[in-house]
Amino acid sequence: MAHLRLLLSHTRRHPQPHRLLPLFHFSSDAKSSGAPPPPIKPVSYAPKPKPPPDESAASHAPDAPGDAPGSQSPLPRRPQQPPPQRQWTREELRFVKDAAPGISPVSYPSRVAPLPEDRPAVEDDAGAEDALRGEGQRIQLDAARARSIFGMPVEEEELPYPTLIPVEKRPQKVSIDLVDAIRLVKSSANEKKRNFVETVEAHVMLGVDPRRGDQMVRGALTLPHGTGKTVRVAVFAEGPTAEEARAAGADVVGGDELIEEIRTGGGKLSFDKCIATPMFMPRLSKVARILGPRGLMPNPKLGSVTNDVSAAVKAAKSGRVDFKIDKTAIVHVGLGKVNFPEESLRENIGAFVHALLLAKPVGLKKTSKYVGYVKKFTLSSTMGPGFPVTIPSLSVAADHYNSKAQVS
Repeated sequence: MAHLRLLLSHTRRHPQPHRLLPLFHFSSDAKSSGAPPPPIKPVSYAPKPKPPPDESAASHAPDAPGDAPGSQSPLPRRPQQPPPQRQWTREELRFVKDAAPGISPVSYPSRVAPLPEDRPAVEDDAGAEDALRGEGQRIQLDAARARSIFGMPVEEEELPYPTLIPVEKRPQKVSIDLVDAIRLVKSSANEKKRNFVETVEAHVMLGVDPRRGDQMVRGALTLPHGTGKTVRVAVFAEGPTAEEARAAGADVVGGDELIEEIRTGGGKLSFDKCIATPMFMPRLSKVARILGPRGLMPNPKLGSVTNDVSAAVKAAKSGRVDFKIDKTAIVHVGLGKVNFPEESLRENIGAFVHALLLAKPVGLKKTSKYVGYVKKFTLSSTMGPGFPVTIPSLSVAADHYNSKAQVS
């Protein structure tokens, strides 16, 4: 095995075939004679050439024997230059101590606006005025440059300085007697002549909650002296009831054809009051969205749904008034014309106050009929100012109407 390794190594080094014979000869002789193999000679390689010596080192080394002072070198030597010094950067100087002189911080003088006391004093007043005038012109020029856009001057609007405007409170009107209020309403309507006769209106603020069902205030009454305007009445009836309504003075009488006319009429109505028999109430659901918002829908509580259509028509013609509280707890109703006599208006107002007390909710209990129920009563014309009325004078008018009605 050792001979085989020797053979392979020798083959790698000397691949010539003629040199294998002596090796086999020795190997055979060594095998036959048993003598040790001849020693292997080491192989030497040429030495690696050394780099040329540094010129700077040669200048400091002693002269070679061949470089005599009198001898001349075949090549002239270059003038020796000191190596360039590398500049330190600011980042390197942060980590190298005492490598370079310290960097002194740079300080700039602070800019301070000149104060009045730093300016040179002016000897006379005229010079002071000139200085101030020049300063004002300079400020205006600076402001004009600042108000220019793309080189074009822009004019600024001069806005007034905001001021607080005190709110002027209206003087509250003092409540007056009912008779005096009627006179003032009639005089204010006569001062400004209108193209029509104004209506005397009553606006009553009640102390109830209209969102509660048990505090709903609504009712109807027939004014003793009427409303002063012509009322057009429509009756929904058929057969003998329709003939009875026409005899009582109804303006419009009909059944299903009247309902269809209202539904297809585009919201145009030719009547001011509606009366219906109980059998027609389910059929009126087709026009409820038209009659309801206008307050014309017949209601059993108001007496407009009845079989006695003759009496209902006469009551509507003679001055029947329906009232109902709105969502702001106020009742608005017309009680006559301004050309009525004062006593007629007083009786109409007394009848309304009496009906308003009858419509008082049961759960609203106070020590008096009016305390907590009627908060404010205002009387006015259609386009005139309002005049508050005292509660005691209203109570006297209501009692007077009630006593007169009981006697009759």
